[in-house]
Amino acid sequence: MTEPYAFILKAKTRAEKADAFELLFRAAVQSSRAEKGCIEYHMLRDKKDPSLFVFFEVWASEADFQEHLKKPHMVTFHEQRTEYLETDFDIQSIEMLSPASSSR
Repeated sequence: MTEPYAFILKAKTRAEKADAFELLFRAAVQSSRAEKGCIEYHMLRDKKDPSLFVFFEVWASEADFQEHLKKPHMVTFHEQRTEYLETDFDIQSIEMLSPASSSR
């Protein structure tokens, strides 16, 4: 069986672009969750620093995640990300030590 592909992504936006970034990505959460292989997809915003967003994603496989990146909304965002971000993404690969909440 393929090991799940999981990561935490931190997106530090420019302060003046934080709300626009939230609107842009909030609209993509539901469609991303409906994609083949998506186990968990969460968009979070730091309470102390509203320009910091954290994404927690778990995919059934890295191949499923790579397919996600090919979706039109992801291609468009990837091309436009520098308009919103102060620094490029900080991505941490993680190992799942407990079952995903969707398996409850």
